[in-house]
Amino acid sequence: MKILVTGSAGHLGEALLQSLAAEPAQAYELIGLDVVESPYTTVVGSVADAALVAECMQGVSTVFHTATLHKPHVGTHSKSQFVETNIQGTLTLLEAAVAAKVEQFIFTSTTSTFGNALRPPLTSPAAWITEDVVPVPKNIYGITKLAAEELCALFHRQFGLPCLVLRTSRFFPEDDDDADKRALFASDNTKVNELLYRRVDIQDCVDAHLLAAQKAQRIGFEKFIISATPPFKPEDLSTLRTQMPNVVEKYVPEYKALYKKLGWHMFAEADRVYVNDRARQQLGWQPVYTFKYALAQLASGQDWRSPLTHKIGVKGYHDEVFEDGPYPLE
Repeated sequence: MKILVTGSAGHLGEALLQSLAAEPAQAYELIGLDVVESPYTTVVGSVADAALVAECMQGVSTVFHTATLHKPHVGTHSKSQFVETNIQGTLTLLEAAVAAKVEQFIFTSTTSTFGNALRPPLTSPAAWITEDVVPVPKNIYGITKLAAEELCALFHRQFGLPCLVLRTSRFFPEDDDDADKRALFASDNTKVNELLYRRVDIQDCVDAHLLAAQKAQRIGFEKFIISATPPFKPEDLSTLRTQMPNVVEKYVPEYKALYKKLGWHMFAEADRVYVNDRARQQLGWQPVYTFKYALAQLASGQDWRSPLTHKIGVKGYHDEVFEDGPYPLE
């Protein structure tokens, strides 16, 4: 089986390639396409290069399209570059996939497509984010990823190409872009807190993509939120907006003593909760690395992250170092 993974030098692309290469019962022919050379990049080039993409696509059965310009690039790249990579690149891949009779196309999107829908007014409850929430993109990243999603839908309707869109939440190990959060919370503290409502471990993310490839032909087209399962319910949204520690204690009471021991703190509020019900029901996806799992690991002195997280490591987003954070904000 021949598999094409775009974005092979990135966090998720490399994680997929490592995982596929490690499967003992399978003999995959793997192609890693990226503009950046890396140990898992077999072809260096752009997803917008039609001739190169057509060559890479020959004999491919499954495409995992993870290549993207994303939020950290908004302050360093032009809007035209976002359009070329995220929209034209996706279109080029889809056209080549149809021509090569690819069996399934898995597109990695982002919860950032929801944009301003994720931040209700301070006087409103936290947002309960399912796939039915209407996106309100707030920057060129969100707009181009949403347009790419619609291209996937179009190619499914017009050509019958099985396309599944996975809107992933945060899985990167890099520091938060919020300077206030970096000042108030240790990096691990922040990320474990986020597992409650807006983060997914990269191992769980890889598992969701592999399941999507298995189910794509049966499902046809669908969009899925990929984020760790939250413990909350819709009736918690008002309290979450202003008293998050109280809600967390209601569902996971053991967190308080452990956090005190670690010198950690819970966020004061959550503005949204990502709901992964559709992915769990239709893909059979069961994320392992949840907030409760992290607490159990920490309580026993173990690492709360997956081994794959450590294998991929911190990549950064730019060659240069910025004084005010991991990347410049728009």
